Amino acid sequence: MSKEGPKATHYEPVKSYDEEAESERTSLRKVGESRRHEEEDVELALSFSDSGYNANLDRSRKLPVVKETKFLNHSSPHSNHHRHQQHHTGRLVSLDVFRGLAVALMILVDDAGGLLPMINHSPWNGLTLADVVMPFFLFIVGVSLALTYKKLSCKAIATRKALMRALKLLFLGLFLQGGFLHGLSDLTYGVDIERIRWTGILQRIAIAYLVAAACEIWLKGDDSDTSATSALKKYRLQWIMALVLVFLYLALLYGLYVPDWEFQLPIGESSSAPKILSVKCEVRGDTSPACNAVGMIDRVLLGTQHLYKKPVYARTKECSLNSPDYGPLPLNAPSWCEAPFDPEGLLSSVMAIVTCLVGLHYGHIVLHFKGHNDRICHWMIPSIFLILSGLFLDLFGMHINKALYTFSYMCVTAGVAGILFVGIYVLVDMYGYRRITLVLEWMGMHALMLYVLAACNILPVVLQGFYWKQPGNNIVLFLLWLFLSCSLPVH
Repeated sequence: MSKEGPKATHYEPVKSYDEEAESERTSLRKVGESRRHEEEDVELALSFSDSGYNANLDRSRKLPVVKETKFLNHSSPHSNHHRHQQHHTGRLVSLDVFRGLAVALMILVDDAGGLLPMINHSPWNGLTLADVVMPFFLFIVGVSLALTYKKLSCKAIATRKALMRALKLLFLGLFLQGGFLHGLSDLTYGVDIERIRWTGILQRIAIAYLVAAACEIWLKGDDSDTSATSALKKYRLQWIMALVLVFLYLALLYGLYVPDWEFQLPIGESSSAPKILSVKCEVRGDTSPACNAVGMIDRVLLGTQHLYKKPVYARTKECSLNSPDYGPLPLNAPSWCEAPFDPEGLLSSVMAIVTCLVGLHYGHIVLHFKGHNDRICHWMIPSIFLILSGLFLDLFGMHINKALYTFSYMCVTAGVAGILFVGIYVLVDMYGYRRITLVLEWMGMHALMLYVLAACNILPVVLQGFYWKQPGNNIVLFLLWLFLSCSLPVH
């Protein structure tokens, strides 16, 4: 009987890593990156966080810059530097620059609008530089949302995050524009809840953002299909939503009956009894300051005491001796001149949502068309069509009006935003001239901070809280005196 020798023991070679663990880590990393990309939205119109949007939206693809020989001069140092930079950052820099330009325009018209009425908000019908700022922000929100929600890991989670971001904007708007802060030269604060203003710029952006985000999350086709031919079919439900909103707005604006109404003037310290004024209307489809459906809906649903107390129509000739600026009331001025009216009302916000959906379409073009030529062509055609449509409607009686956010106003401002976006895209993302727009790019990446500090007067109000012996001797006046002392010539 033979004995078997000892069995050879075979050992697995030592591996530098566990393949299954590494595979699991890779999977988790991809999920984390997917969720992180979902959180890279503007939070919004004024970005809360870094707005580093991917210009190509597919990180496995590169923008075919080489094929665009008719647009790019490959020997240009600007374009070579830009292509190298875009390869590493993948940012749609033009979006940051456009947002920064909108912030700069907002600060300009807020500070200089009183001195230059030509750039201030139009007293009623018409269009000025100040009137295009709000649509610019809404347009940018739409473009950003298309890039943010290009691929979703979970629709329910994305919806919850969009709702939370909208609520953040809403409550921030209530704090900044609800009347809690009393403005420059007044160191008091606090607001009576019975008179708080519910609507405002950030509130409108929050509503438009939430509706547009919901449309992008739930009302689109398969995310895996990014071909140019699938664009219309993929987003047809979003276009139907936009048409429904337009029809709803027009039906209410021109179909609602506006009866006579009354309002109470604010009670001053010397007033012994409240003064009630009446406004005669009894019309339907009127778009004048006194008898439009936009104001009636706000008065009924929000209450006159919660509306903006310094309406833009107070600068019309009927209401101001200094028109187109604010001024004393003329003799026999109509009673509605002293009535409140909210420029960010409920019905007008319906059309503001449509502006956001138009921007969403422009963002989809970035998704479905990878070449510069195709993108510019598909941006310019709807932009020109919108502008011509708005001017045509204005010519035939549907006036361009920012306070009512009329359909013609939406068309013209969205078209102007589209053309301006194309111009910035060509300058920055095509030819790579980023140095001349670095300031605007920085402003666009810190838009909310600048809006809060500058446009809402938070910084001046805080600085005025530090004074020497009496409020008039504050830091703001000291800095102004120091500036004038240094700038004036010494004799």
